[in-house]
This record gives sequence, structure tokens and C-alpha cells, in this order.
Amino acid sequence: MPCLFDYHVTMDKPAIIYPGVTRVLSRSGAVEEPSVNHGLDNMTATNPFNKEGTLPLSEVPTANNSMRDELPPSNETLEEPDWPQSWRAYACLLGCFFLMFNSWGLVNAYGTWSSYYVGHSLRGTDQLELNLIGSTQSFIVLLLSNAVGRLLDAGHSRKVIGCGAVLVPFGLFMLSVAHPSDIEALGNFGSIWATQGLVVGLGMGTFFVSSSQVASTWFPKRRGLAVGYVACGASVAGVIYPSMLRFLIKSVGFNNAVRYVATLTSVTCIFSFIFCTPDPAHEHHEPKTWGKLTTWIDMEAFRNKAFCWFTAAVAFMFFGFYPVFFNLEEWAAVRGFGTRNQSASPVTPSEPTNNPLQTFWLLVIMNGASTVGRMLLAHFSDWVGALNMHIGSQFVASILTLILWSQAGTQADAIAFCVVFGIFSGMVIGLPPASIGHILSRSYTEPDTIQFAKKKLGHWTGMMYTFAAIPALTGPVIAGHLITKYNSYITVQMWSGTNLMLSCFCMIVARWHLPCDNGEHAKDAVKRAMSFVETTGKSSTSVAPTTTRDPLSQAPTRVPSTRSEASDMV
Repeated sequence: MPCLFDYHVTMDKPAIIYPGVTRVLSRSGAVEEPSVNHGLDNMTATNPFNKEGTLPLSEVPTANNSMRDELPPSNETLEEPDWPQSWRAYACLLGCFFLMFNSWGLVNAYGTWSSYYVGHSLRGTDQLELNLIGSTQSFIVLLLSNAVGRLLDAGHSRKVIGCGAVLVPFGLFMLSVAHPSDIEALGNFGSIWATQGLVVGLGMGTFFVSSSQVASTWFPKRRGLAVGYVACGASVAGVIYPSMLRFLIKSVGFNNAVRYVATLTSVTCIFSFIFCTPDPAHEHHEPKTWGKLTTWIDMEAFRNKAFCWFTAAVAFMFFGFYPVFFNLEEWAAVRGFGTRNQSASPVTPSEPTNNPLQTFWLLVIMNGASTVGRMLLAHFSDWVGALNMHIGSQFVASILTLILWSQAGTQADAIAFCVVFGIFSGMVIGLPPASIGHILSRSYTEPDTIQFAKKKLGHWTGMMYTFAAIPALTGPVIAGHLITKYNSYITVQMWSGTNLMLSCFCMIVARWHLPCDNGEHAKDAVKRAMSFVETTGKSSTSVAPTTTRDPLSQAPTRVPSTRSEASDMV
């Protein structure tokens, strides 16, 4: 009866044991002696190894040998790579880029649409109503964030993206039908709002959360970079759509230009629908019932002070952020920093400068600079801390709006504002999801709560955006009303800058309620530092009693220390 050697070997790396072999191979391929014999010393077996501890050439495993076939991979190959190896991951990343391209990208480009409406089909319309079209889009995108996030968690990504892939191109094609073909004719505001604001907005609402959430399933170790690249789709679209629309309006007219834009969205949406699928290894969490309130709203979030303050910060941010993009072209035309053909404005324009550029180029420059900001946040947010980086970028953006924008007196000043504000605006608008992750990771650090934080990231992010929907709708509308009432764009500059500054303040308070890297809360660390400073100050004042210094010690000449030295000097 053959004897099977069952050696249990203790070593740093797992061993490979084969019947009939008295020595074992480690994963690294080195020959190891067994550490336990289990009473088999008196038994004999064939040892294929020579005295040097190596296998003879005839015994070396070959490619056709089952021993080579059964050899497990090394530890390095068992570890998950930083970047996925499947081409499907990168096709999904590009598809998610197009989802952001056709959601916030269209919102960022609305300033060009508004600039055309105010001079042609909707001339004479209040600026409040013009801003309502773009703000409706952003309102719906944010309002649907929570619901879309829950549907994605349940594994319904294909259905969600499919709805948006139909609605966005359909709404744009219907806009080309509802808009008058005659360049001098007045359009109907209700039909334009319904097609571009409502229908397109509903489709965009299914894309926003899907873009980052689906892409992150393929890049677990590079999630920040992946989401950062996806976020660049909004700023790239903010460059392409205004340029494309302006060029096509001159050559083929507004309606045909909109049809070309709708065709581009159709192609990119079809690509996204085909390739934007989550990683098959990603787990889905289907709720037990969809009718419960807790399925959609997590009450634990309201017990977290940092989350509440940060949600308020995002609300103030949307109050003041998009009025800058929606009114930039009109402001440039009124101040004489840019020109438009057949323009009508609610504010009396100034004399144009010499050879001014087209106003849409300012919006293109701002969106192009926003791409740089989104790339910076993708590379540095994990190192600096997402919330810390958000506070700094928000503060700079508010100062730029209050000072640089309001004091811009030349075309060069206007371009400088577009470049610098564009960079920081990319970080401001792209960091909220990462900041929510920062809050969760700092709030729940115990081993039994870490998994809770991971599961709640999408839910809390969706809730945050949903609560910001009303400010996103009303912020640009209020700014438009202020422009019309006071006949000045200084109103929208102060409105946007003040709200961005309030947003920065709320973020600082949110950070105040979070612990630092060492586990100590920020407010406790500040109190400890202040008490240390006070203690140091008191100890420095209560030094040993002051002594009266000998005036001779400060004399410029040397004082003799002995009587002999004094007599010698005499």
C-alpha cells in the first residue's frame, strides 16, 4: 500500500505539498525541509532530490507537467493591481466621462444658450426667466441624486442610464422643433423651458450620480483619480458645446445647430449605455421594501453635525456658483469686454473696447481652466484631505468673485478672472462627494463602524445633493431678478461672492466637528493649543525677581577686578 507523506510545514509563505515527495516547494520556488516528521523516521521513501537539495534535470517540472500546472501564482499576482487589467474598465471610464459630459456639461454651457435667447428669440424677457431654464436643469439633476443613487445600489444602472440616453437627445430635438425658425421671430418661453429645462433636465438627472458611482466600482484603489477624470467631462463639455453652438449658429442657423448638438449627445449617450456597467464583482444592496422612508433618508446622517454643516455649505455654494456661469457672457457684453451679434440686454451696455473678443470665449476659457482644477483635486485631494482642500478652494473662489470679478476694468482683467476662477471652480464643484467620504471616514473609525461608513457613502452623497436642489433652482433666479431690478451686474457679483463665503464658513464649522489624524477633535486641539499658549505666557511673566544690574557692567571700559590692577592703571 503506498505511503502518502502528509507534512505540515511552518514557514513564512504557504507551501506546496505533493504526495511521495519528502521535501516541499515554497511559493518562491525554493526547496524547504519539513519541520515535522510525525513519526515517519523509520519509514522509507524515494527522495528525488540530490545532495545539493535540488532536483535532477529529469525531475524538473516542465510546461506539460501537472506540478507546474498546479503551482499557484506568487503573492504579488494574487494582490489586486492598482489599475484594472480588463479593457471593460477603461471603456466604462470613457462612458462615464460622457455621462458627465451630457449632464453638468450642458449646464455649464447654458450661458451661451442664454446669450442667444436674450438677443433673439426671447429678447425682452426678464433675466429671471432666462436663468430659470438653466436653474431648472441643475435643480432636477440634484433633486434626483438620492433616488438615482439608491437605484444604482440596487443594481438598476442599465435602466437608469437608458432613460437618460433617451430623454436628453429627445429634449434637444424637440427644442429644435419648438424654437422658431425665423431669426427675427419671438419664441414661446414655456415651450423652450419645457424641452430644454424639464425634459433634458430629467435625462441629465439620471447621468450625474451614475457617472461617478459606476466608474468607482472598477477602480477601488484609484477611485479618486477615476472620479476626477470623470468630472473632467463637465468642463470639457463646457468648452466644446459653446464653441460648437456658436460656430453652427452662424453657418446653419440655431435650429440646425441644436440638431447637430442633439446628434452628438445621441452618439455619446449610446456609447455610455453600452459600456457603463458596474464591475460584476461589485455587490448590490436591494432594499427589503421601497416604500419605507428609511430607504431614501438615513436619519443617522442628521445626528452627524459635520454632515449637517457641510450640507448647508453645499446649499450656499449652489446659491452663488451657477449665477457666475449663467451671467458671465451678458456681463462681458455690457462692460464692453466682448461682443455679440444683435444683442439685447436688460442692462445698458458700455462702449466696447478695441477689437473685443466674442463673449462665448470667456465661458470657454473658464470651463477649460475648470478642467485643470478637477485634475488637481483628483491628484491631491487624498493627500491634503478632501474637506481641507475644499475649504481652501472655496475661500479663494469667494475672494475672486467679491474682488477680482467686481473690480475687473479691462478685458485682460476679465480673462484673468475667468482663468483663475475657473481653476478653483473645478475644485469647488467637484469635491463635495470626496468631502462626504472624508466626513464619514473621520466620523466612524471603530472597526465595527468602518463598513457602515463605506455603505453610506452613496446614500449620504445623494441626500446632500437633494437638499441642495432648491438653492440650485433659486440662486440663479434671484441673481437674475437683482440684475433686472437694479440695472447692474454688481448685484450678482456680491450675491455670488457672499454665498460662496458663507459656504466656506459652514465648511470650517463642519471641519471643527471632525477629529484630526491622531483621533483628537479639531475643536479640542484648538482649545488645548490656546491653553498651552496662555500657560506659556503666564510662566514667562512670572520669572525670578528682577535684579538691578551694576551700571559698571555696561561701561565701555574694562573695570579692574583687583586692587593691584587698579594701582597699575593709575
